[in-house]
Amino acid sequence: MNFGLIIIGDEILSGRRQDKHMAKVIELLAARGQQLAWARYVGDERSRITETLREAMASGEVVFSCGGIGATPDDHTRQCAALAAGRPLVLHPEAKALIEERMRDVSAEQGTTWEPDRPDNVHRLNMGVFPEGARIIPNPYNKIPGFSVGHVHFVPGFPVMAHPMIEWVLASRYAELAPLAHEERSLFVYGGMEATLTPLMETLETQFPGVRVFSLPSVDHPQRGKHIELGVKGEPGSVAAAFAQLQQGLAAFEGLRFDLA
Repeated sequence: MNFGLIIIGDEILSGRRQDKHMAKVIELLAARGQQLAWARYVGDERSRITETLREAMASGEVVFSCGGIGATPDDHTRQCAALAAGRPLVLHPEAKALIEERMRDVSAEQGTTWEPDRPDNVHRLNMGVFPEGARIIPNPYNKIPGFSVGHVHFVPGFPVMAHPMIEWVLASRYAELAPLAHEERSLFVYGGMEATLTPLMETLETQFPGVRVFSLPSVDHPQRGKHIELGVKGEPGSVAAAFAQLQQGLAAFEGLRFDLA
């Protein structure tokens, strides 16, 4: 299965907060032999969030959505998820119990009496209003859960909560996924230009259908200076042969040198 990531919030796009989710999701997937296929950043605009979630739900891919599941006016993700799924919003009974448990814990810590009918406590239950039929994602930080609709999983924007929740989803719901059959090999090329090397790259992808060629140029590397990291990735059975063909093709260029990465 492909994995996608949606990061929601004006604060990311404005620069008030820096995204910490993508690097962590890449790390969590890599530990399981998987890769992130795509990522999107979306501001707090309901129509755009809804359309993005609708596409994610229709894709059949595993998608993590971070942010916007609270109960303040700038949190729209729960409502947009319901619109995207075509389901009504309902108070999830398990989420209600977890939120009430959290409120009781806070009251005990503060030495006060928990008043379930107090307006602010009633409002907090909105954090457990999810699309009908959603499944709970437990939150080990403060018990306020996230939720799943199919293969789209919704977690808070706070990394301290989101990251263990994503890890729980991977461990509990996708533990059976086999690691990708994937291999990657590359080398550093000096004295060459991408335009000159492009025909060789195109030939390799045509000759080895299970392999993709990548080119990562650098103009100011502190140790290597100007160079191109050129490589192949894909099915292990084809990568070795493609890499050998790559080296053979590079050796035919005059004035070009390369060494293994």
